[in-house]
Amino acid sequence: MKIKTKLTLGVGLLFLMIIIVSIVGAFNINALKNDTENILTANYNSLEYCRTILDAIENKTGDSWQNLERDLNKQEQNITEIGEAEATEQIRINFEQLKLNPENFEATIKIRNAVFTVMDMNMEAIQRKSDFAQQTANKAMLWIGVSGTLCFLIAFVLLVNLPSNIANPIKSLSESIKQIADKNYSQRVHFESHSEYGQLAKSFNTMAKKLEEYNNSNLAKLMMEKKRIETLINKMHDPVIGLDENLQILFANEEASKITGLKQDDLIGKSSTALALKNDLIRALIRDLVLPNDKQPVNTAPIKIFAENKESYFEKETIDIAIVPTGEHELRSYGHVIFLRNVTSYKELDSAKTNFIATVSHEFKTPIASIKMSLQLLENEQIGKLNQEQLNLIDSIKDDANRLLKITGELLNMTQVESGNIQLSLRPEDPKEIVSYALNATRLQAEQKQIKIDFICPDNMSKVIVDIEKTAWVVTNLVSNAIRYSYDNSSILIKLEETQNQIQLSVKDAGQGIAPQYQHKIFDRYFRVPGTNKEGTGLGLAISKELIEAQGGEIRVESEFGAGSTFFFLLNKAI
Repeated sequence: MKIKTKLTLGVGLLFLMIIIVSIVGAFNINALKNDTENILTANYNSLEYCRTILDAIENKTGDSWQNLERDLNKQEQNITEIGEAEATEQIRINFEQLKLNPENFEATIKIRNAVFTVMDMNMEAIQRKSDFAQQTANKAMLWIGVSGTLCFLIAFVLLVNLPSNIANPIKSLSESIKQIADKNYSQRVHFESHSEYGQLAKSFNTMAKKLEEYNNSNLAKLMMEKKRIETLINKMHDPVIGLDENLQILFANEEASKITGLKQDDLIGKSSTALALKNDLIRALIRDLVLPNDKQPVNTAPIKIFAENKESYFEKETIDIAIVPTGEHELRSYGHVIFLRNVTSYKELDSAKTNFIATVSHEFKTPIASIKMSLQLLENEQIGKLNQEQLNLIDSIKDDANRLLKITGELLNMTQVESGNIQLSLRPEDPKEIVSYALNATRLQAEQKQIKIDFICPDNMSKVIVDIEKTAWVVTNLVSNAIRYSYDNSSILIKLEETQNQIQLSVKDAGQGIAPQYQHKIFDRYFRVPGTNKEGTGLGLAISKELIEAQGGEIRVESEFGAGSTFFFLLNKAI
């Protein structure tokens, strides 16, 4: 039998039983309703009329006679029981006599007796009809119970058998499909059925057989490709380590074996977390895979490794292997690949560059100092008076010497930053004094462009933990840049603000501002915004960033192109 036929018959049978139960219930309820209404309309009303007549003959007032006349008329129209008409007629005859003589006691007695007779007849009828209604109700309960029980049994049978009859083959087929997805191509399904499931099982088994044949035919090819990839990885000059989703080591080339000091057999197939307990290098390599992102230390410096009696530097790159399996829609992680790029030669070149710049900058300072001293001697009128052209030349040489001295200082600072040899002397200092130093150092530069500098500082400002010399250099650099890039006759705002744990200093200029595409590069070394003709090395902001961060602070910029820039830095308050 087909699935559609099973569902149609099951649901149809259940629907038929519901209709039968509904019809039986409606028929019996209607019969019970008719019996109840007969009692109310035929007998209960007569009892009400009789009660009113009794009240009327007791009161014998004008209203009472009217009520008696009204209800007696109603009673004469509501004769339902045998003998009730005669008794009602007696009430009428005696009532007519009573109207003629209200003091006729005999007529009153006869009316009362006739009323009681009518009431007894109707009470007996109510009891009789009530018994009949009870029989009708019992019959209704019996038929409804039988029909409901039958319907429940049919529904129960359908509930137990029909879902399992439909769902079990689907479940079995689903499990078989999962086995096929896991590359178990020997999986087969068998249904003892001539329904659609039988045809589906036949088609599924055919598909599984073809997949098994295809898999076997391509196994040799896959093994060859695996060997080729393994050979390629082993021939790479940089260490490579592959991990699965559980951090088990899948492969590691010879270079990885050399730097870890472990044989390939001791690496491949082993748990990296277990090896990390004994090997410091492996622990460093998998740290970002084990620790949550919010607990990972931020460190972009090359890894220094001592192996084979030499010191080498490597840059680590971790690639997450996540793919969407065939037939699915969500990415699934299948492991990680760790690349270690040997940057020893670049590190040596960078170190040589840093040493060269430091040496040259240091050597430049002596002749520059001699030039400045010679210029001072030339300006001394005691050794001879100079003409205006000679004085202009001296001023030009002085500017060039100061520029060279500034560049030399920036290069020396940068060599300290690059070498990691920043020497800090951290002490509690008044931030207002640092700003005052910067203002004094840049006053002449501001006066030349007629720039007004406003300084806002709250009273009772807390001290900060800083190296005053290096922090003053940073503030001076920020103010000098603000003056350099501001328009003539404009203004600069310097503001000190205190937060819960930090002091914030901001320098706001009214210059051209920085285009959005360059704002993230502004603190890079040797970077200068294209299109600017201002002098500089492109090192000032990079050095400022390194000096502030070395003191545990933070520096950033907010700029709107065409509306100026604001540089901020935060430093920790003294406790």
